[in-house]
Order: sequence, then structure tokens, then C-alpha cells
Amino acid sequence: MPSRQAPLVFPDSREGGRKLEDRGANARRSRCWVLLLLLVLLADPALALKMKKQAVRELEASSIYIVQADHLAKPSVFPTLKHWYVSMVDSTDSPRGAVDTRRLVYTYDTVMRGFAVELTSDEARRMSCAPGVLAMYQDRRVYPLTTRSPGFLGLDPRFGAWRDTDLGDGVIIGIIDTGIWPESPSFNGKGLGPVRSSWRGKCVDADDFNSSLCNKKLVGAKSFIKGASGVPSPRDDDGHGTLMASTAAGSESEVGGPDVLFARGTARGVAPKARIAVYKVPTDGATAVDIVAAFDEAVKDGVDIMSISLGYEASPFYADSLAVAAFVAERKGVFVVLAGGNSEPTDSTVINVAPWMTTVGASTIDRLFPAILNLGDGSILTGESLYPVKANHTAAVPLALVTCEDEEMTPEKVSGKIVVCFHGAVDDSQSYMDSATNPTASFSFACETVVGENRAPTVMMFSSRGPNPVVPELLKPDIVAPGVNILAASFHRDQPRRSAYMMESGTSMSCPHVAGVAALIKKKHPGWTPAMIRSALVTTAGVLDNNDRPILDVAVFLGRGVTAATPFAAGAGHVRPQLAMDPGLVYDADARDYIDFLCALNYTPEQLRLFAPDLATCTGAVLPGGPAGLNYPSFVVVFNNGNVVRTLTRRVTKVSEEAEVYTVTVVAPDHVKVTITPPTLEFKDRMDTRSYSAEFTTEAGGHIKAGYAPDDRSADSGQMPEQHALHAESKRQEVLQLDNEIDYNEAIIEEWEQAIQDIQEQIGEVHEIFKDLATLVHSQGVVIEEIDTNLENSAAATKEAKTEVAKASKTQKSNSSLFWRLGLRYPIFSISKLFCEIQY
Repeated sequence: MPSRQAPLVFPDSREGGRKLEDRGANARRSRCWVLLLLLVLLADPALALKMKKQAVRELEASSIYIVQADHLAKPSVFPTLKHWYVSMVDSTDSPRGAVDTRRLVYTYDTVMRGFAVELTSDEARRMSCAPGVLAMYQDRRVYPLTTRSPGFLGLDPRFGAWRDTDLGDGVIIGIIDTGIWPESPSFNGKGLGPVRSSWRGKCVDADDFNSSLCNKKLVGAKSFIKGASGVPSPRDDDGHGTLMASTAAGSESEVGGPDVLFARGTARGVAPKARIAVYKVPTDGATAVDIVAAFDEAVKDGVDIMSISLGYEASPFYADSLAVAAFVAERKGVFVVLAGGNSEPTDSTVINVAPWMTTVGASTIDRLFPAILNLGDGSILTGESLYPVKANHTAAVPLALVTCEDEEMTPEKVSGKIVVCFHGAVDDSQSYMDSATNPTASFSFACETVVGENRAPTVMMFSSRGPNPVVPELLKPDIVAPGVNILAASFHRDQPRRSAYMMESGTSMSCPHVAGVAALIKKKHPGWTPAMIRSALVTTAGVLDNNDRPILDVAVFLGRGVTAATPFAAGAGHVRPQLAMDPGLVYDADARDYIDFLCALNYTPEQLRLFAPDLATCTGAVLPGGPAGLNYPSFVVVFNNGNVVRTLTRRVTKVSEEAEVYTVTVVAPDHVKVTITPPTLEFKDRMDTRSYSAEFTTEAGGHIKAGYAPDDRSADSGQMPEQHALHAESKRQEVLQLDNEIDYNEAIIEEWEQAIQDIQEQIGEVHEIFKDLATLVHSQGVVIEEIDTNLENSAAATKEAKTEVAKASKTQKSNSSLFWRLGLRYPIFSISKLFCEIQY
């Protein structure tokens, strides 16, 4: 009976399992190596055989593979899984002999069972046939994809999500990235309580990283760099990881000083009291074997949230080791959020697209750093710049018009010039350059930070778009979040002039924003599943900007200009943390739901076993609606093969406390009719579940466009015009938005009430002063009456003294002394001083 071969997965194969080609021997053979090999052969035949095998591996092209194994298939003769793994790698080792573990790069035991090993193509082919091997993944390179953004998201220490969740205190966010710079003020543990006792992570010492640098904020730091070159230390030598960690959960710190000209203020992460655990992967291009190892360790340590701003081109889920690892992590209760990619606004470029992943696109915030380009003809173009020197009309220099390709940016073309390049769109500068013989321009830099004057959010041009390249029926990205000019903590190795904070853009920056919001939700609702958290984020996302107009898509590439964002650009919309704390209803899903989803994609039992060995069979009933029937918080309907009607079912769970009745309101794009049955759902108790169906019908002759509503929010999806995505928001969210505004107003009222109370206390103090004054005045009235009596007595005495002229002088002196002893002058002075104190 022929042996079964496990699927071999290659990064450049979207279908997976393409046949391995023999790459032959390396022609560049060293003479010194041949001589050494001959000497060894003559000296020790047994050692010579081993060295010969090693030589063959050196001479043949090799790659690192992730080998996923069925741990239940381990023969009993092997005491541990590691012994078994080594026997697969080197069949000459005896099961009971000494184990040589040096060829194993990693072993995995949490998000998957198996190991990573360097193999030649022939060895990989033989390994795939070994008993117990489920799959093999050839290693892949993985690329890296604030003072204002939390405020733009509606987060305020005085009310709402931050106050309700104590800033996410105690939730642990795992960051898989390029490490961390622990000395940054963003990672101080001041004011934080002890780390929970169930936490199993730790900080690992390295040459340039002392574990004592960790604290109650930074609770874990480890390094995974075996798959590529890099420094074996958790310390960040690139800056990317430090940016991610501080954006998600940075502590409060002040950004200012004479060298800081932009975005001054208080910097803090989205969940300022959440804890951070960092799992470093190589700076010069992480690999899948490192990421899976970091994933494995993070889940084992006990993180609550995983933030991964890395990725590679989308591929079938069974061929994607990161997708397999994320599936197991979600099943263990870890919420996984990933960046959606920076591939520009081209259809179906979004990455990290599995339904158990939360995929984030990039949007702008309402902050600008304006700068002016002064053209030679007097025209003015306003843009943005972080150039840190103020200038009003720099010296005019020539303009150079080139394409935006790197090979065009040669010193001969651009040196000493202002470079202008276009991605399909045209502005006044090109018109001027076309008409002028020697076009010139100058800059004006005000070094200003302007907040609240621009429309925001808008979907940024670099943010990767849908439709989902693997499963078109699943909406990706899920949401968008701030990812343009985000200020976050930086590293400064050998760069003393570099600020402790820097600006960065990309879906990399958007990802930790959502990780921080997820941490706040986890703090408020610790019993929620990852799917419930994702549902809360998606169903409360907003599709309008700060001007109550549709979110724009700045798709200037491809010559489309600025258009309204579709769900393929913005997903369900822009994240809104306050509303996500109380979504009312959530769409939950578990491992069985995801397996049914994979069954709808016609996955085989062998492929299903990669994700859940205990659920590796499809149930008899087919998922209604196919992959689109997954209980996901958004709908994507594909009309093909003449289909005019599609019906999908969803199951919702009530997470609010009180009994509620929901009546659906549908806003559908043009040429599609949507019918919800039943139109009303009634819930009595918390965690009650109800189901409804949504029927989508195409109208005859209509050209379906992707969009949220039948107005100018819609725009062509490009390559796939027949796809339609719908995201409907309940009227209840409008009520929740009003609740948020009421919370804000109540916070203001509380401040005024406190101020009034302070004033009333001050008035009370003044009343007490006047009361004392009245008592004093009354007492002085008694004194004055005594003075009058004394004066009368003195007058009588004076009259009697007239007969005694010789004694007159002595009598006057006695009366004068009596006058001053009565204290008339002292009370008058005290009263005047008292009035001065009251007035002050």
C-alpha cells in the first residue's frame, strides 16, 4: 500500500502542495572543503559517513520547514515527543540512543504540535511521507506592515470606556514584533498593582537586556530569532516593536521639550494600565518559524490579547502556519488582531484574512502638520511635513518630475531639487511644471500642530483592500483604526539626538490601537470569547466621519481620486471604543463553527486535522449559505452562476442586562433588496440567543456596487463588480452614541457641581467672617457706650476741677491716658484689616 504524503506548502504557491523540484547540487564547491572531507574519510569511516551526509546538505539548497505532527501517533518506544521528532530528522539515531537535538530549530507544543528544522528538498520530500506528519510548511519571510489618537477615538480619563475599565488594568497584551526599548517612559510601572498570579511569562536576560528592566508594566520579554539572523535579545534594535507596544498599552507620559515641535502633550496607549509581554522576532525580516514559536510561547504564558503587525501574502488557510496558530490561540481564549497590509488600494491585496483573525486597515485622525509648497508662478499647495525647522519661503530650487519608483530616484535626477512624483492623479504642480520652462518652488514650514480642522477618519491610500483573496464571502478588513502619523515611543540605540517619541504610519500602527480597545473590552467583560469581542468591535464601528459625512477613501493611486470608502476598504467602519463596550447583541462563534466554515470550503479531513484534531470531520448538514453562512458580524454576498437570491442565517446573543426588543432597520445599496425575517427580536435574559435570516435579492438590470447605502458612499469594487458587501447598524447604536454624549455631559456637570460646591464653601467661610465681624462690631458698640459714660464723667470731673486751676494739667493727662487705655484705636485698625482680607 503506497505511503501517504503530507502536503508540502510553499510561500509562492497560493494553492499549496505544489511538487518539489530538485534544485541540484551547489556548483560552488570549496577546494579546502573537499580536501578536509578526504582526510576525514581516510581517518574514520563511521565519522566520514556522517560528514558526507552533512556535506550533501551543505551543497544542496536547503530551507527551514515547519513540520506539524500528530502527537497522538508517537510510537511508545520514544519517551518524549522531542525524541520522536529527532528520529524523524535523522533516521540513523536509535530510538533508545543519545538524542542529537541540534538540528531542531524549534519545537512547538501549544498552538500546534511539531517542530522546525532545516531540510534539503529531498529530505523534505522524505519527511512528508513519515508516519505522523500532518503537514509541512516551507518557511516564509514576514514583513512589518500617541498624544492624539486615543482622544480621537473618544477615550477620556473622566468618563466612558477608560473610567469604566480602569484603563484596562491587569489585561496582558502580547506583542510579536522587533522587541522593546524598556527604558522608555511609556513602559514605567508607576501606580500599577501586582501582576495576576496565573501569569506564566517572564523576562529573559541577554547581553544588552537585563531582566530587572521589567516591571509591573513590562511583564514579559523573550526573543525568537533562530529562523533568521538577529541579535539574541528582546531589546528593540529597529524601533517597530517599541512603537507597537506603546501604542497598545503605553503608560501616561509627557511629550515636550525644546526639541519637540510637533504633537506635544500627554502620550498614552489605548489601554494605559494593560500589561505588555514582548516576543521579539528578527528585525531584518521575521520568518514564519520564529513567529509560530513566539505565538506558541505567548499562548503558553497566558496572554489575553495578541497584536501582530506582521504578515505575508494571503494563502489558503491550511497552507498558512500563522492561520493555524491563530486558530488554536483563539480556541484557547486569546483574541488575535493583525495588520491588514500596506499594498496600496489594489483589489484583493488584504492579508491575514481568516475569520478567527481580526484584520485592521489604516485610517487618518483629525490632526495635521501643515506645510506649504510655493510654486514659481505664485500658486500655493498645502500639504503636511514633519520637517523640524521653521522657515518662511526657503530658497527656490528646481522641481524634478519623476515616477515614484525607486529606480527613478537617482542622484543625477533628484540631487538639489524638490522631487514631484504622481500615482495617477494630477494637481496644480504638474500643470505648472508642464507650462514652465524652468519650474521652481520653495517651502514654508510653520512647525505647527493643527487639530480638529480636517475631515477624519479617511481610509489611507496604502491600506490594503478587499475583497478577501482567499474567501470572497468573508469581509476583510474587519475595521479601520488610526494608522497615519501616530506618535509613539521609540528606541534610540547610538542615536543620542533622536527623540524618545517618533511618528509612524501603516496598518502596523492601526493594529495595536484595536488590540488596546480589545483589552478594554476584555477588562469589562472577562468572560467574553474572542469572537464576541470581534463582534462588538465590528457591529459598533462607524461609517461617518467627524463631519457626519461618509468616510472617504484616499485612493489617489490608480487615478481614482478621493472616493467614498466601501466595505472593501474600511470593513465595517472606524473603531469606536465607547460603543464597543456595550454592543447589545454579539455574533459568537466557536471551533465547531469555524470547522463547519472550512468544510464549506471543501477542506479534507487531513486539512481539518491541522486546526482541530478532535473536530476533523464535517457534520452531515452543509453550512447553509456556504462560507458566507458562518456566524460572522458582517455579510458578504456573491451573486454568480445566475443566482438572484441568496439567504443567510445569523445567530445573535444578548449581552446587556435588561430585557430588550430589537427592530431591524436595513439600509441596502442600490439594486439589492434585503428582507430580514423575523423583523423583530425579543430578549428577556442576558445571554439569550435568537436567530434571523437575511434574504438578498438582485434587481433585474441593476449593476451591483459595493457599499453601505444607496447614495454616494458606493463605489466600484474594480475587478469583482458583482460582489456586494453589506454592513447594517442597529438604531440602538444611535442611542448608545447619545448615551456616550450624555456621559460626557454628566462628567462636565459633575465638574460644575464640584466647582459650585467649592464656591459655596468659600461663601460659607465669608459668612463666618462677617458673623465674627458683626460680633466684633457689637462688642465695640458696648465699648463706645462705656466711652460715652466715661466722657460724661470726665466732663463732670472737669467742671468740678475748674475751681482747682492748679490741678487742671494733671487731670487732662489722666483723661488722655484713660482714652488710649480704652482701646478705641485698636478696634478700628482691626476692622480695616478684616475688610482687606475679605476683598482679597
